[in-house]
Amino acid sequence: MAASHVQYVHSEHAQSVISRYFSTVLSICRRSIPTVIAVVLLLAVWETWVRIGNVPSTMIAAPSEIAQATVETWSTLWPATQVTLIEGTIGFLFAVLFGILIGILLYCSRIANAALFPLLSAAQTMPLISIAPLFLIWFGFEISGKIVIVTVFGLFPIAVQTIRGLEAVPQFYSDVALTCGATKTWTLWHVKLRVAARQIYGGIRVSGAYIFATAATAEYLGARKGLGIWLQAAYNSFRTPLIFSATLVIIVITGILMCLVNLSERVLLGPTSDDEDPDAQQ
Repeated sequence: MAASHVQYVHSEHAQSVISRYFSTVLSICRRSIPTVIAVVLLLAVWETWVRIGNVPSTMIAAPSEIAQATVETWSTLWPATQVTLIEGTIGFLFAVLFGILIGILLYCSRIANAALFPLLSAAQTMPLISIAPLFLIWFGFEISGKIVIVTVFGLFPIAVQTIRGLEAVPQFYSDVALTCGATKTWTLWHVKLRVAARQIYGGIRVSGAYIFATAATAEYLGARKGLGIWLQAAYNSFRTPLIFSATLVIIVITGILMCLVNLSERVLLGPTSDDEDPDAQQ
């Protein structure tokens, strides 16, 4: 009897998990329908305009020409993409690490905040084209210089959102933890950071949105290989479809990165509904 009851409970749990999974998939599909329709309409209008208007391909390429060019040059486009992927991914991980650590430091120390935050802000106002030559002098044409550039330009929004997230944590969280015997350091790492994590992820998403574009731009200004060099070669040869091909690849890999960021947030923090206060509705 007990064994059959356990089997029944497991069966009910499995059905519940499967039901939630399909419900989530259906919800995502429903939310994606307007986007898919908009993209299809945009591509159709774009293709029609280029074909009917007899627009030269050197001026703007039709979606079909871009797709054909992407397939035909994939043997060279993919190796270039791999270089930019490595630079952007490593730089992004460093940006997340150092952005959170710097944010914690500036939150904990008013002196450090007053001394370093203006410098951090000033670093973000400098155009990439003005500092890229310095990185070429320091690191040469190797990918290490591009990783540093991506890290520097990617950590600012993460650091800012870390500071703001920690400052927005209600005081009663710390009071409860300290009353239970926790130290200030433990409270910071296990309570405040957990409560501020949603806002920190907001900064991570902002940073991830332009990571690969930054890497490609840095390559364009000076590198041996990568999507930036590939773009430069396409521009020099006036092959407009290839420029769109590289742009499409950057958009796709950025989208994949954003999906991974959202997935990691879901795995680490759970759905946003878990953060709602059940007593708030009462």
